[in-house]
Formats: sequence, C-alpha cells, structure tokens
Amino acid sequence: MKQVEIFTDGACKGNPGPGGWGALLRMGRHEKELRGREGDTTNNRMEMTAVIRALEALKEPCEIALYSDSKYVIDGITKWVHGWKKRGWVNAAKKPVANADLWHDLIEQAARHKISWNWVRGHNGHEENERVDQIASDEADAAARAKTGEA
Repeated sequence: MKQVEIFTDGACKGNPGPGGWGALLRMGRHEKELRGREGDTTNNRMEMTAVIRALEALKEPCEIALYSDSKYVIDGITKWVHGWKKRGWVNAAKKPVANADLWHDLIEQAARHKISWNWVRGHNGHEENERVDQIASDEADAAARAKTGEA
C-alpha cells in the first residue's frame, strides 16, 4: 500500500464569508498542491473540503498520515461521528449535525484508506501547515475579490 502524507487547511474571510482551502499531498519526493474556493461558506466547511478533495485525488487505497490544524475535523472524524451515526445524525444537543453533507463525503472517502489523523497547532511554524494555510488564505482572498467584482 502506498504511503502518503497529506496536509490540509481552510480559511474564511468572515465566517460565513468567502473561503478557500488548500492541501499538500506528498509521496516520497513527489508533491502535489490542491486548492479551491467558494464565495459563501464557513471555515469549518473549508477545512473539511480540503481533506475530502485531498482524499478524492488519490487513485487507489493508501496508507495516509493526515495533518490538520482543525480540531473540528480531527475530533469530528475520530470521536464525534460515531455518536452522530448512532443518534441518526443529531448532535448531543438533539439538533441536526452541522455540515452533515460533508461528513458523509468525508466518511466515504476515508473508508478507502488507512488514515492516521494528526492535529497540528496552526500558525506555529509547522512548515507544511504554514504552506497550506497560505494557499487557503490566498484562495479565500481571491473568492472575496470575485465576490466584490475585483479582478
């Protein structure tokens, strides 16, 4: 099974507001950057989208070390999702789970792989996290400019 490192981040200018996401996939010496943006979204949705798009980019099942500075994503997929499934996709407060559409996509993509989920402290000098943070922020800025009609 191929071994891959994935680093992801999401950003939002306002929450909700224009957002962007970035991902770095690394297999040995080979790297690939992925990026995207949305005009009206939330930071959590961008964090999740980065992970989903990175996993979708893999053509075959892999052994993955995934790094994110989002406790929402890491805790959601490793802890909370099990209770949400048992309760029929309502949270502990008996309200519908936020971003359930993306959680379903993430579960589906993650099932194809063997993943170790790793939280890293954001804005703390972690080289790859800083890199994907910059990509996500640049995409969010571009989404904000597009929303206001700037080039």
